[in-house]
Amino acid sequence: MLNNSLRLIRNGRLEIDVWRLFDADPAILPPDENYWMVKLETWKNHREQLSLRKFPVAILVPSDADSTDILFKCDSSANLEKIALIAIDFPTYTDGRGFSLAQILRKQYGWNGELRAMGDVLIDIIHYLARCGFDSFLIKEGHDAELALEAFETFTVHYQRSYPQPTKATT
Repeated sequence: MLNNSLRLIRNGRLEIDVWRLFDADPAILPPDENYWMVKLETWKNHREQLSLRKFPVAILVPSDADSTDILFKCDSSANLEKIALIAIDFPTYTDGRGFSLAQILRKQYGWNGELRAMGDVLIDIIHYLARCGFDSFLIKEGHDAELALEAFETFTVHYQRSYPQPTKATT
């Protein structure tokens, strides 16, 4: 039996995802409380207000986002510190644009914070997501997150440069 409450792989462990997507009109902001995720459009419209909050927000980026967008070209590290995490949505597991966005965020824009894959995140692609810079993964509902965690051990040798891979936590 699958435990659907433990679908988030983060720091080599299964966790409960505590983030809530604020899916309202982009003109409205969520309360200044922990664990709110806003869409990229909301971040773009209210960047200054959101960067002044006590509790930083997470940003949900669609896979078709333009990498030259204002999110990626933050003009100060202070604004980047006010982002709790960046999540990239995979509408289908065959949509490779999220892989490219992760690489651009890490390599070109120096994002060192948490980078989360969410949406149609399956066991089959999790290893490749990590190789592109993702360090947390919200496994698609109905899929076995334990098996996904084991997928990091699938390949032991790589020919390309990569980011540090999450390892299965030992307890």
